Amino acid sequence: MNIISTKNAPQAIGPYSQAIMANGMIYTSGQIGLLPNGDMAGNGIVSQANQVLTNLKAVLEAGGSSMDMVIKTTIFLADMDDFVALNEVYAEHFGNHKPARSTVAVKTLPKNALVEIECIAVVV
Repeated sequence: MNIISTKNAPQAIGPYSQAIMANGMIYTSGQIGLLPNGDMAGNGIVSQANQVLTNLKAVLEAGGSSMDMVIKTTIFLADMDDFVALNEVYAEHFGNHKPARSTVAVKTLPKNALVEIECIAVVV
């Protein structure tokens, strides 16, 4: 088991790792729309979702994987009214690759983020 860490994504804001690699798989912690310096990437779902997916890409690449190797994502939305806009951003980042996915609405996310996404990926 290896801890994955990169300065190209925000550092963990609690006692956890950005990701763990085990048995050829990467399990990421949930990413919110923070820039690597810790500032929120805007107030809207589009800017935050873009940053979340950029952060996930950076963490995956630090572990020797990529967005094309993601097999499952879990999305937490603060407001299901953002579902359509999130899907548009998500589709831009994944292109033709369509990993399995769950999306749930939650009451509150860390730092009052609008979206959080975690994923599981194969190491290439």
